[in-house]
This record gives sequence, C-alpha cells and structure tokens, in this order.
Amino acid sequence: MAGILAWFWNERFWLPHNVTWADLKNTDEATFPQAEDLYLACPLAFCIFMIRLVFERFIARPCALGLKIQANGPQKAQPNAILEKVFTAITKHPDEKRLEGLSKQLDWDVRTIQRWFRQRRNQEKPSTLSRFCESMWRFTFYLYIFTYGVRFLKKTPWLWNTRECWYNYPYQPLTADIHYYYILELSFYLSLLFSQFTDIRRKDFLIMFLHHLATITLITFSYVNNMARVGTLVMCLHDAADVLMEVAKMANYAKCQRFCNLLFVMFAMVFISSRLAVYPVWILNTTLFESWEIVGPYPSWWVFNLLLILLQFLHSFWSYLIVKIACRAISRGKVGKWNPLHVSKDDHSDIESSSDEDSGPPPAPVQKHYNSNTNGTNKAHGTNGYLSAGAPCPDEH
Repeated sequence: MAGILAWFWNERFWLPHNVTWADLKNTDEATFPQAEDLYLACPLAFCIFMIRLVFERFIARPCALGLKIQANGPQKAQPNAILEKVFTAITKHPDEKRLEGLSKQLDWDVRTIQRWFRQRRNQEKPSTLSRFCESMWRFTFYLYIFTYGVRFLKKTPWLWNTRECWYNYPYQPLTADIHYYYILELSFYLSLLFSQFTDIRRKDFLIMFLHHLATITLITFSYVNNMARVGTLVMCLHDAADVLMEVAKMANYAKCQRFCNLLFVMFAMVFISSRLAVYPVWILNTTLFESWEIVGPYPSWWVFNLLLILLQFLHSFWSYLIVKIACRAISRGKVGKWNPLHVSKDDHSDIESSSDEDSGPPPAPVQKHYNSNTNGTNKAHGTNGYLSAGAPCPDEH
C-alpha cells in the first residue's frame, strides 16, 4: 500500500519541475492546499443530502402546493399479472408482434394494451411536485454558491487578469474563502453524483454521470496541485447558467408559460455565451497558453487540461440540444414543455407527451369483436390518447 501511495502521489506527476510536496507543507507564514483537506467533503456531502431532504419537505413542497402543483403522479395502470410480467421481465416497449400476441391472449384491444404499457412506464416516474422540489433545491444552492463566488472573486486580482493565476505558482497561499468555496462545491457535486441513482431518471443519465465525475475530478485535481485560482473561475462561470436553468424548470412545472419562455431565452443566451465563448477564450486560454508561458507543462497539467477540453465537448453537445429545442419551439410558435439538459428524441419534457391524456380513469378492456373495416380504421388513427396499432409508442425518459 505504501508503494501504491508513493506511486500515486509522485511529485513528478503532480507538481512542476523542481517542486516537492515538502515545499508545499503548511507553515506559520502560509497555508497551502493539502489532499487530506478534501476528506471533509464526504461527510459534508451526506449533510448536504440530508439538508436537501429537509428543504424539499418543509420549504419546497409548501411552495409547490401554494402554486397549485398537484402532488399526485401519473395515472396508474390497472393491475394485470400477465402484462406486469412482460413489463418487468421482458420489455417495457413491446413491438407490434408482441402486442398482437398479448391482444389474443388477453382478448384486449391492441390500443388498450399500448395504453397500459404507456401508463405503466409513466407510473415509475415522479410527480410534477417532486420535480419542482428537486429544481427548487438546486436553484437555491446554485443561487447561493454563485452569489458567494461573485462576491469573493470581484475582490481578487485573477478575476481581472488571469495571468495572476500563474504568477508565483505553485507557492500561492490558500485563503479561507477559497477553501470554503472548494469544499462546498465538491460536497455538492458528490451529493449529486450519488443522489443521481435516486433522483429522476433521465435519458442522458450516463452523460450527466460523466459530467459529475469530470467536475469532481477537476475540483480535486486543481485543489491538490494548487490550481485553485483558475478553479474558482471555472466554478463560478458554470454556476451562472445553472441558476437560470433551474428557475426556468420551476416555472415550467408551475405552468407559468410566458415566464418560462423568457427564462428559457435568458438561459440559452447565458449558457451558450458562457460555455462556447467565455469558457474557451477566458479559461482555456489561460490554462493552455498563459500557464505554458509562465509555468510550463508537466504531467498533471496535461491531465487537467484534457479534462477541461472534455468539459468543452459536453458544453458543445448541450448547446446543440438547446439550439435544437429553440428552433423547434420557434417553428411551433412556443417553447412548450422543455428540459434543456434532459431532452427526449422529440424534445418533449421528462414525462412523455401522452401522460397528460392519461389523467382520466383507464378504459375497460375492449373485446376484439370488430370487422375488418373497423380494424383498418383503428390502425390508421388514434382515439382519445390511444396510439394506433401501427404507430410507435411516444418516446419517454
């Protein structure tokens, strides 16, 4: 184990040439980042998760109910042992051949079976109330941490001149503000990483998981090798758009459509300008070129910049999704249901588009006693929220 630790903390990887860990030990005159400082983030992440539960229960939920957001989820599918077995053990999206077989086995209309599977899929999704509470929690945290970051950074020289991030590097003392900022951000993203398995399941689960891992790794990397100054710039820049995203989702869940549309436009402008313009021109320029000129490259420098470039690719992907939503909204004359970072194939919100039609009581199974003309009509058209037998089920998360 000692050999593994010695290999992992190799000074030639982590630090610039001719710098050792002994040079960065805390003294009476200066305090430097220490890897063991980050251990505090693990219990703090658990505390943040517990604070979130309390916040959602006693603050966000009453706010949601005050906005007339219903607590009930999607309509539940009527119990059926055969369909439940197919749903849990075989497929949640039966094809036309399987639908026809189930129709003959149960003597149910094909459209009724399609509706059952649609309701059963939606049944596993949380209610709009739960979504609102989750977004309100994230909005509250992002607003606080972004406000803190702006108030702290406006007093620092490296906000106005990014070359200050590298002067006298790595012998830059760690201040209490930087330490607090880092530990709180790291704890929050650790809580998001683990709560992702219990939160609303998204289609881009793996992409968001990769995003959280990259963020946590970047925060850890920049802290351990004392790139904390540029790290604070990266964190503050990313928090700006997140605030608008969460409040726009809250407006969407509260059915404040015009306010949602306005916030969506503001979010798109801030996200695209900050991630595709400010980030590469301001952040990547200083980490790639100014640091090369002042400090020079070394192994962990390459890894740090590769992670920042990976983040830029994610920014480009999400910006593409946002522009795609905006173009479709303009063509339809409205923004409609949206969730910019979790988009289905048809750009609808998290619950599939037919879920609103499923709020009524489920129909009784229909006996298959119709002639060929009726059958042909049913395959050509859907009625009252049903899908025709020949049409695909709407895509959902």
